[in-house]
Amino acid sequence: MKKLISIVLLSLAASASTLALAHTEKAHDKKAAPAKKEQKEWGIAGDAKAVQRTVTLTMTDNMRFTPDKLTFKQGETVRFVIQNKGKLLHELVIGTKKELDEHAALMVKFPGMEHDEPYMAHVAAGKAGGLIWTFNRVGEFDFACLIAGHYQAGMVGKISVLAR
Repeated sequence: MKKLISIVLLSLAASASTLALAHTEKAHDKKAAPAKKEQKEWGIAGDAKAVQRTVTLTMTDNMRFTPDKLTFKQGETVRFVIQNKGKLLHELVIGTKKELDEHAALMVKFPGMEHDEPYMAHVAAGKAGGLIWTFNRVGEFDFACLIAGHYQAGMVGKISVLAR
């Protein structure tokens, strides 16, 4: 049975668009490795030297982000400071509604799964984390906490990226 579970998890990890590891209460150390520069529909990992604006987001155990609506200009590089004011682990994941829906469904099936990409930040209870992102594509995008049950409870937000 253990071998079957291992095979299923390896298959899932290989087919998923993000890396899957076990969730822990410890926040990830983003300084350990440079962010992957992979163009996504909603932008690309940003450089600290290029930051044009800092936005602080607060996450709480009432399954909400404050603010939950953000607007940026195309090409803007943003530093997100993410504060977890709750007693539970929360995360910020930026993406399209379709990608967030798909990943949230996987998280419900495999609640111990974790992801670590430059457009994601996991923040332990009472701690702060962050990420830097360049919004180089115009459009309407989403952000959410994909921890099992949090997304389904409405822990989501909207991002509008306007043309310059």
